[in-house]
Amino acid sequence: MSEKYLTTGEFAKLCKVNKQTVIYYDQIGLLTPTYRNEKGYRFYSFRQLELFNVIHLLKELGMSLEEIQSYMEKKSPELFYSLMMKQKEKVRMKKRALDNLEKVMDVKINILEEAERIDFNQISFKYLPESILYLSLDIKDITDEEFAKVVTQFINELNAMDLDTGFQIGGMTLREQVLEGEYTNYSYLYMEQLKRKKNQTYFKTAPGMYAIGYHLGKEENIHLTYEHLFLEIQRQSYEIGDYVMEEYIYDGVVKNSDEHYITKIRVHLK
Repeated sequence: MSEKYLTTGEFAKLCKVNKQTVIYYDQIGLLTPTYRNEKGYRFYSFRQLELFNVIHLLKELGMSLEEIQSYMEKKSPELFYSLMMKQKEKVRMKKRALDNLEKVMDVKINILEEAERIDFNQISFKYLPESILYLSLDIKDITDEEFAKVVTQFINELNAMDLDTGFQIGGMTLREQVLEGEYTNYSYLYMEQLKRKKNQTYFKTAPGMYAIGYHLGKEENIHLTYEHLFLEIQRQSYEIGDYVMEEYIYDGVVKNSDEHYITKIRVHLK
C-alpha cells in the first residue's frame, strides 16, 4: 500500500467516536473502508475524515442515518449545496430559539434577585418608564370557574404567538375596582414584553410615578397590604391613578406553601 491507511481504531480515535460506531457505519453502508486486507481487517483513508465529519454534522443537525444514507447514494455538488442551505436555516432558527430562551432565563433570574432585596415594611415611590404589556380579554366580574379557563386560554395565546417572555402573568385592576376595595377583581391578565412585534396589539403603561409594595402570604390577606399602600400614597400627597398591577415574585415554582408567596403590587399615581 503506497498510501498510509488507518486501522478502524485509529480512524475512530481521529473521529472522536468509539470503534463500534465506525464498524456500524460500514455495516449499514454509510461509510465503508477504503481497503480490507486478506484477513478482513478494515482500513480507512485520511480523505474519509471529511466524509465522516459531514455525516457527524448532518446528525448534529437532526438528520437520521437513513436520511444521510439517502443523500450519500445520490450526492452531487448541487444537492450538497441545497442541503447545506436548508440546514443552515434550521441552525438560524435554533439559534433564535436559544437566544429567546436565554432572555427568559435572564428575566427569571432578575425576579429572584429582586426578591432578595425586598423590605416588606417599606413602600417605595419610583418613576417607572413606559412598559409594553400583552393583555387578555376583559375578565372583570368573571367567576372562579371562568377565571381558570381564561388563564388557560391566555397561556395558550402566549405560546401560540411566541409572547411568553418569562415574566410572571400579572393581573391588572382598574381604578374603579380598586377604590371599591375589589383588589383582585382583575380587569385583565397581562405579561410584560421585551419588545414590540409587528401586527400585534399591546397596552403601554404610562411613564410616571408608581407606589410599589410587596405582599407576603395568602391572597385573602392582601387587603392589609393595600391599606398600607394607600395610607402611604395619601401621606405622600399622591392619588391612585388609572390602574394597579399585581404579579407574583415567589409562587408555587419556588415555594411549597402559599404562606410564603410574594406578590408585587404597583400602583399608578396621579
